[in-house]
Amino acid sequence: MSKIKPSKGAPYARILGVGGYRPTRVVPNEVILEKIDSSDEWIRSRSGIATRHWANDEETVAAMSIEASGKAIADAGLTADKIGAVIVSTVSHFKQTPAIATEIADKLGTEKAAAFDISAGCAGFGYGLTLAKGLVTEGSAEYVLVIGVERLSDLTDLEDRATAFLFGDGAGAVVVGPSDEPHIGPTVWGSEGDKSETIKQTVPWTDFNIGDVSKLPVDDSGNLKFPAITQEGQAVFRWAVFEMAKVAKEALDAAGLSPDDLDVFIPHQANMRIIDSMVKTLKLPEHVTVARDVETTGNTSAASIPLAMERLLATGEAKSGDTALVIGFGAGLVYAATVVTLP
Repeated sequence: MSKIKPSKGAPYARILGVGGYRPTRVVPNEVILEKIDSSDEWIRSRSGIATRHWANDEETVAAMSIEASGKAIADAGLTADKIGAVIVSTVSHFKQTPAIATEIADKLGTEKAAAFDISAGCAGFGYGLTLAKGLVTEGSAEYVLVIGVERLSDLTDLEDRATAFLFGDGAGAVVVGPSDEPHIGPTVWGSEGDKSETIKQTVPWTDFNIGDVSKLPVDDSGNLKFPAITQEGQAVFRWAVFEMAKVAKEALDAAGLSPDDLDVFIPHQANMRIIDSMVKTLKLPEHVTVARDVETTGNTSAASIPLAMERLLATGEAKSGDTALVIGFGAGLVYAATVVTLP
């Protein structure tokens, strides 16, 4: 017989508040076209993206996270000292250690909250949300801050015609706390590592230590290129459209819901064509509001779902209490989908 006292947390969890931060600089497609042979029409038709936000030197991963988190904590009606854990999903914090979450937790004014980073690409928010739900219901933390943040402009090869127009910067955050009713459904998540080469970093950081610069990427002027994100667009598109629609349906089934029960659909903001194809495949009713934040924000990876959620609520396109299906998918390849009640 075990001598360990059982943990005791809340019966359920829910999202209590949301906040977002978009960098001040808005970058239209015309800027992207300075480096690649393309057109505004082609970019819009292939991705649906018209503009994106790029961070300046002061808009660091930590700074953007703190701005978004402050809004989320206030939206939840809390103060930072109530936050018991901070989870940050990002692929653009360039220090292996320490985790950026510890700096964020300190600067927000938490009382020594548990803090850690996760790397799950564009599915990172879903992964973080799932962990937060577990912490709340297990009793390790009463309130958990989940942040998705990226400075993907630092990882963009502006000479890569396939990806130069895709990525943007920003931070989104939510506070997860206790609930007497289920407001975050079961998560359907997983990985397909056999497809890991379809979205990847061009070269590992260690390649810069090999001493043989002939193996490193260079720009048109012969200067060394910083590592960037590259992808096999068609392969990713097919996987996202066909496989992720199945995952989204599984998340609905796990929550005991049908498409008719939804008010809002918030997919990862990767590409407008992917979003529209998923809507069609899922046969979502016309009354369901669909997030299409990608048009003006671009692909912000882990930040895209909370940023889109924040905008829908701020504009009144969605309202507190709405039932929303959220799904993230990306590098790994990894994915996570669940149904939530909007804060």
